[in-house]
Amino acid sequence: DKDYAERINAVSFSLKTDDGSHPRIYDEADVIIAGVSRTGKTATCLYLALHYGLYAANYPLVEDEIEADRLPKRLQEHKSKVFGLTIQPERLHLIRMKRRPDSEYSSLSRCRFEIRQAESMYRVDQVPNLDVSVMSIEEIASMIVNMLGLKPRTFVP
Repeated sequence: DKDYAERINAVSFSLKTDDGSHPRIYDEADVIIAGVSRTGKTATCLYLALHYGLYAANYPLVEDEIEADRLPKRLQEHKSKVFGLTIQPERLHLIRMKRRPDSEYSSLSRCRFEIRQAESMYRVDQVPNLDVSVMSIEEIASMIVNMLGLKPRTFVP
């Protein structure tokens, strides 16, 4: 049916735009979720696609961009669609330690730096954002829909 096809199209869009891929189609996005690594961007985008039929892209704030005071250039032209995720550095450190223990990537100092820089970007560019430290993917998605006033394309009971 129509809702099913719309959800499948939305999921395909989210997969195609995962981790900053295919920014040339960001015009089609309902929302672009930005954040540092391991803040739940991919899972949130897929949930938004599957349960709301929303075209959700995700953009990682990576090492070579995180030191800037502004959102990356690729996001500037779509700033009205960008939503930032943040997390407590200590929580991020624990998550990253499971992925790459005892690395610079997972160090608490690196986590603190990246979160501080991301939050600064959000302030400078007035990007709505959410601390996801103790939230489920379902809660994050619901908050994004409500905070941005997004209209679901589909209905999932």
